[in-house]
Amino acid sequence: MDLQDQLKNLFPDHEPEHTDDSDSAKENLWLQDDPIICKYEKRKGKPITILEGYTGATEDFKKLAKELKTKLSVGGSFKDDRIIIQGDYRDKIMSILKDKGFNVKRVGG
Repeated sequence: MDLQDQLKNLFPDHEPEHTDDSDSAKENLWLQDDPIICKYEKRKGKPITILEGYTGATEDFKKLAKELKTKLSVGGSFKDDRIIIQGDYRDKIMSILKDKGFNVKRVGG
């Protein structure tokens, strides 16, 4: 008997509230009119992907950076209003951002 069953036995008249915090937290990002620029560089011989051009709140951009890093299982950072992702993940990042509703522009080869 798990915890939910025990609670139902103790409080039979209670109906639990259904909240979708996961969807609402992800959709709070401000969508902009201008596209986010996704470009590729090599620094010290290692490939990186840079996202820049977000005009919303910095906290939203930091949340987006964290979400991208966890989805791609890679390292990265947020510096100078840029998201820097280790590795060449332009295609995957662009598809993730397009699914969220962002306009993305690919710059470079």
